[in-house]
Amino acid sequence: MEWVERLNQSIHYIEEHLTDEIDYAQLGRIACCSTYHYQRMFTYLAGIPLAEYIRRRKMSLAAVDLRSGEERILAVAEKYGYRSPTAFNRAFQAFHGIAPSSVRDEGVAIKSFSPIVFRIAIKGAAEMNYRIETREAFRIIGVSAPLDQEIEKNFMVVPAMWQEAAANGTMQKLAGMMDTPPMGLLGVSVCNEEEQWKYFVAVSSTKAGDGFEEYTVPASIWAIFSGTGTNQSIQELERQIITEWLPASGYEYANAPDIEVYQNPDPQNAQYEVWIPVVKKKA
Repeated sequence: MEWVERLNQSIHYIEEHLTDEIDYAQLGRIACCSTYHYQRMFTYLAGIPLAEYIRRRKMSLAAVDLRSGEERILAVAEKYGYRSPTAFNRAFQAFHGIAPSSVRDEGVAIKSFSPIVFRIAIKGAAEMNYRIETREAFRIIGVSAPLDQEIEKNFMVVPAMWQEAAANGTMQKLAGMMDTPPMGLLGVSVCNEEEQWKYFVAVSSTKAGDGFEEYTVPASIWAIFSGTGTNQSIQELERQIITEWLPASGYEYANAPDIEVYQNPDPQNAQYEVWIPVVKKKA
């Protein structure tokens, strides 16, 4: 399948550049998606964030280099992009459980972390309710925070935004201003190649911004999936979409925001939709 082939080509690119600067944007280009969507796909499919995968591959190879005895620790640290010996020692010990200086000691065990190979496995079908909609651009208003282009660094940012918005009355104020679909409190990830990455807690509205930030979500085709449960269950739905639905759907990611629509934001009894921007795969 072409989709899997592109992912494996991106792994080949990583392997060729483990001693260079790995360009996340190039990984996205190889996989025909944005940098953000590539990282999301990688995390869900590989079960490990992209940055952590790269760190583990570097530390695995660094141990082999050190055990050979041909290079000094500082040279190996620089080879794998660590300008600070302290940072290298910390990363090495976190992965192997020993200091780099101990690698050649007799009886010491080191870890090996091999390159990933992506394959499609046929599993029992899980039911997902979805629809495809083509929508014109729409305006949202709300509050935003910048996101790091290494998406695992944002895992604390987004929950903190929702907690603050609930505590200071922002969510209640926004809820009273929504007047156009999609109806609900929105979590919007604006992560394209042209703008500073941002996450919005927002609503779709034609009303005056009243001090809130405005953003126009571009016209797109959306694959829209509905779900219920705890807020944690939305993460499982997103994993299902990327690992089970997307590969066989005839669609691929488009360059537009991802949107979570919380129709009932009760964390224990949430009703939500996940909006994924898509385009038809080229024949």
